[in-house]
Amino acid sequence: MTLSPVIRLETVSDTEAVFRVNKEAFHAAARGGARRRPEEDVAALVAEMRANGNLTLSLVAEIDGEVAGHVGFSPVTFEPGAPGVMALQLSPLAVLPAWQRRGIGGALIREALARCHDLGVDAVFLLGHPGYYPRFGFRPARELGVHYQDDRDAFMGIELRPGALAGSDARLRLSPEFDRFV
Repeated sequence: MTLSPVIRLETVSDTEAVFRVNKEAFHAAARGGARRRPEEDVAALVAEMRANGNLTLSLVAEIDGEVAGHVGFSPVTFEPGAPGVMALQLSPLAVLPAWQRRGIGGALIREALARCHDLGVDAVFLLGHPGYYPRFGFRPARELGVHYQDDRDAFMGIELRPGALAGSDARLRLSPEFDRFV
């Protein structure tokens, strides 16, 4: 059953709930055999990005007043530079295990991409499941002329401003908080 959560900007009072959502969602993924980062690291990553001013956009999904999901965005840079291109990385996306597979993650992604567009973001990148994210318009980033490590299919991007990456041939650098994961 698909739900219609309330999607809103994270507030200071959501900090503990966001930590819990990320910890529980990634703990469940690790238990299920998914090759994920340790759950404590992902939850701490969000807190570290927030403390360093690198949590550019952070949205929560609420069900009956409870924070059930979270999506965060951080800045990226291009090497060599891509003058005039504003891009973000989508990570993490997390939904409490009890609410998974009900459309909450998708609702978070759609709303977040709309807000990114409204903020003037040209492109969004992520490392994620190649079977899930294409439904939102993501495709292998190498097709956009942007590279990251081994150019695996899981490294995807979407142009929110068509043609923003035309002629790109750049390597993406994530926010420094992600350095310990690569």
